[in-house]
Amino acid sequence: MIRLDSISKQNGHQIVFIEASAALNRGEKIGLVGPNGAGKTTLFRLITGQEEPDEGQVSVDRGVTIGYFSQDVGEMHGRSAVAEVMDGAGPVSAVAAELAELELAMADPDRADDMEEIIERYGEVQGRFEELGGYALEGRAREVLAGLSFSQDMMDGDVGALSGGWKMRVALARILLMRPDVMLLDEPSNHLDLESLIWLEQFLQGYEGALMMTSHDREFMDRIVKKIVEIDGGALTTYSGGYEFYVQQRAQSEKQQQAQFDRQQAMLAKELKFIERFKARASHAAQVQSRVKTLEKIERVEPPKRRQVIAFDFPPAPRSGEDVATLKSVHKRYGDRTIYDGLNFQVRRRERWCVMGVNGAGKSTLLKLIAGSAKPDDGSVAIGASVKMGYFAQHAMDILDGERTVFQSLEDQFPQAGIGSLRALAGCFGFSGDDVEKKCRVLSGGEKARLVMAKMLYDPPNFLVLDEPTNHLDLMTKEMLITALKDYEGAMLFVSHDRHFLAELSNRVLELTPEGIHQYGGGYTEYVERTGQEAPGLHP
Repeated sequence: MIRLDSISKQNGHQIVFIEASAALNRGEKIGLVGPNGAGKTTLFRLITGQEEPDEGQVSVDRGVTIGYFSQDVGEMHGRSAVAEVMDGAGPVSAVAAELAELELAMADPDRADDMEEIIERYGEVQGRFEELGGYALEGRAREVLAGLSFSQDMMDGDVGALSGGWKMRVALARILLMRPDVMLLDEPSNHLDLESLIWLEQFLQGYEGALMMTSHDREFMDRIVKKIVEIDGGALTTYSGGYEFYVQQRAQSEKQQQAQFDRQQAMLAKELKFIERFKARASHAAQVQSRVKTLEKIERVEPPKRRQVIAFDFPPAPRSGEDVATLKSVHKRYGDRTIYDGLNFQVRRRERWCVMGVNGAGKSTLLKLIAGSAKPDDGSVAIGASVKMGYFAQHAMDILDGERTVFQSLEDQFPQAGIGSLRALAGCFGFSGDDVEKKCRVLSGGEKARLVMAKMLYDPPNFLVLDEPTNHLDLMTKEMLITALKDYEGAMLFVSHDRHFLAELSNRVLELTPEGIHQYGGGYTEYVERTGQEAPGLHP
């Protein structure tokens, strides 16, 4: 369906692809992986024709429809979320818009004289709408939006009133409703809660078209894709199998290539030693010449391209008392909505609680109450002796000084730290080379999140309160963070939609449901085994 033949592409001074080839065949589901900046988004833009390769060819079979979801959703306002989603479905959306206008006209007393004409036109348009499957389409649009956690009010309200994250879901819903022959999805798992993520996973598993996607959620990718295309160093390498299989295969081929490289280096060293030893002797001249010629013809084995993964040794957190945080009979309301009605909950030293619940269940509110950024209407929240808290929330990114660089921001916080230590810290969180000289005001949301996380963990608190800490982290940074936090001896309370993160780090689960609040000993993996569901909003 789609072929990339020996494509080369350069963006400014950066060479993105060098004679790279790959293919996406009918019904295939491919995961696109590679380090940040390797060219994943560029590849999508080449397939959709938004960019051209410098050399080589991108060919798409005639008549193939492509739906492309990117992080850049553009402007949306003036229509309902349902209308915006249906707009992606082609001609039927224009008919739906006219139908809505005619309905308004029929209800307008000032248009009474034209009523006969309006009703006649309404009949024609309604017939066309039915012909195009419009009513079924609206039902499907609402089904997709419900799957992505929209309430009825949000579906019918002005899309312009939604936050950036919800607009992303509208843009994603448009592509899903369109059901094109090929879906290109660039980070569709960002900004989704766990219930929406699992719904999307099931939708894509049942989708019969071809799919190419990127995702920083390894669990999500592993359950959908059956092939991996890796972008690295300008090349495209295809691996058959899911993400886990790719990780194993890559490690194995790296090991084999290293062994080949080492063998060849040992052989070359031996030959060079012989040449060096006998080059001045006339009796060995023929042998020396023969070996020199042989060496010149040998094709050199390259050492494996190793991904630079910087592991940072975070210093140990100071010890706290046994009781870290205690909530007694906590009541909390927002307007006429009751979030908590007499909540009792305690976090003890070395406990790692993941908080689970559907949108609006009160996950972030609980974290805010404990962090002190929200107050209970009644009841008490007490933080224990010697507790040093680190609170990560999305708004924490707003307090960075925009005029300071990444490195200055770290220096301001840790004036006693050595330059090498701070550079290593920055490198761990994806700021290598000149990135440390970027001013905070030009950082993306993801870069700001990584910088805030770096500042928090360099001088670690003994109680981490984390609200969606992995939202903007790529796979490698996420792995580094999981590795660092596995050895962390303090207490943790966190919300995350990343099942790998939940499974690796939790040892307790707090589940918030409309029926009540449940506490589970054992982590997320045990919770799934015991309840038979991966999230509270899903039922087995």
